[in-house]
Amino acid sequence: MSDATKTAQTSLRIPADVLAAYDRIAAALDRDRSWVMLRALRLYLDGEGGDVLREVEGLAQLDRGEGVDFDTVQAEAEAIVAQAHDGRSRAAE
Repeated sequence: MSDATKTAQTSLRIPADVLAAYDRIAAALDRDRSWVMLRALRLYLDGEGGDVLREVEGLAQLDRGEGVDFDTVQAEAEAIVAQAHDGRSRAAE
């Protein structure tokens, strides 16, 4: 079994109306409730949950000293802008 197909079981308490909505969606799609809920969880991970994970990783990178000093970034950006401005000035001559 590959890592992509490994599964784990979990339990979750959700409001009855939410469960009923998942059941209605599953019936409309001729799928089981687990398929619908797994799809919803993956969509969450692609959106808001993914944002949280990227923020956590970014903070971990900073904690490991892997960040770039803001002044360095600003100086590089200003150099790029100045170079572009100089190039336009020469082209206009």
